[in-house]
Amino acid sequence: MTEWEVHGRRQVYGSPWVELWLDDVDIPGVGRVDHHVLRMPKECANSVVTDRAGRFLLLHRHRFITGRWGWELPAGWVEPGEEPAAAAAREVEEETGWRPGAVVPLTEFDAMAGISTMHFHSFHVTGATRIGEPVDRSEASRVEWLTEDEVVGLLAAGEVAEGASLAALSYFLGPYRLASRSAR
Repeated sequence: MTEWEVHGRRQVYGSPWVELWLDDVDIPGVGRVDHHVLRMPKECANSVVTDRAGRFLLLHRHRFITGRWGWELPAGWVEPGEEPAAAAAREVEEETGWRPGAVVPLTEFDAMAGISTMHFHSFHVTGATRIGEPVDRSEASRVEWLTEDEVVGLLAAGEVAEGASLAALSYFLGPYRLASRSAR
């Protein structure tokens, strides 16, 4: 298999949040096609926030697009010129009312690599201090500290359906934990 060759691209729609493009690509063995591409002008950051007791700070919210309620991590856009770790810390504070202590890189991933440029930076946040109510009350109906067993139960029950939260929590509970134990 070889790389797909891009012969050109044309923007169909654009806003500060999302752009839709048609890319003229040559797919080996298929030929030339117009491939839809969602380009995201900004990268995203989310955070797995844990405390000394091993609990996780999660948001419970409704997503109107999917019509589902679910549990998610604090997350948001990385603004132009902003470091992803700073964006992660800002979002944790705005969405939860907890100010992060340490913000450590966890993983990075492309959320929908087959159709989108959406790129996530995930962090592990510890040492959070309560500073008050969340600044943005529209983000969640509840902000709660949950035990690891509760989080694993939510993951298993499909109650963490938002992809970036599912990816970061699964990575944290799996490979990140294993690598951290091996490093000791």
